[in-house]
Amino acid sequence: MKSFLPKILLTGANGQMGMALRYHPRAAEFHLIACSHKDLDITHSVSIENAILKFYPDVIINTAAYTAVDKAEQERERVLFVNHIGAKQLAITCKQHQIPLFHLSTDYVFDGTSSSPYREEDKTNPINVYGESKWLGEQAIRENCEQHTILRVSGIFSEYGHNFLKTMLRLANEKKELKVVSDQITCPTYAGDIANALFSIVVQQHSRWGTYHFCNADPVSWQQFAASIIHVANQYQPLLIKEVKAISTADYPTLATRPAYSVLNCDKVNTHFGIKQTSWRDALTTIIPLLIRKGIDS
Repeated sequence: MKSFLPKILLTGANGQMGMALRYHPRAAEFHLIACSHKDLDITHSVSIENAILKFYPDVIINTAAYTAVDKAEQERERVLFVNHIGAKQLAITCKQHQIPLFHLSTDYVFDGTSSSPYREEDKTNPINVYGESKWLGEQAIRENCEQHTILRVSGIFSEYGHNFLKTMLRLANEKKELKVVSDQITCPTYAGDIANALFSIVVQQHSRWGTYHFCNADPVSWQQFAASIIHVANQYQPLLIKEVKAISTADYPTLATRPAYSVLNCDKVNTHFGIKQTSWRDALTTIIPLLIRKGIDS
């Protein structure tokens, strides 16, 4: 007799997190239906409704989002439409069909003025448009769908899409010196580890709805993370880069203001689901040699 495979409808399937979920080894434990923006537009209720009636999923995992943090400052209306209204439309439709909704959010809902890791119940105060849009999306889900899990994550990197890791590897072959901010502290998190956490929560979720934090350990500045990337990559391929220089945020102005400290406390997800933090350093030693062999832009 065939074992039951929970049916997951995945939005944003061609994005970095969507790809990480699709190609994760644990995806085989589920009947995973991967929907790109073309297949399912979260900003349109009819599109969501049609997908639900076509596939009849047991749960929905939403990774569809507008994630260009700096560009968001110039496209506020579009960002809010995707990250706020899109989340709201999903929540309303999930509620109507009694389908649990699993949704990714961000450390950028916090303002970065804390000196200790943020807990789920800490006051939010986003300082850029992207963070605001994700916070409004969280609120819309809480208000419209009781059966929800919001997972806040930080500094996502992986072998997929565009991210800090791949940018540093590309620049390390083009420049002898890189300048990276050293006064923004975060926890870089491997998308594969987030995918594993999401799958674990889906399997174990029995009415423990709410908001959770998950990130890799340990806290680090972007300059230290960049230096670690270069150190690992140098073991597999000689690079042009000679130095990763520390600079301040003031020396590297961007359209969007970033939190100076956005470390997440992950005790709650460990207590409820037994999900422990792993090291981003371990992820680097696994991913970088693969990227070098395949080609960084593959």
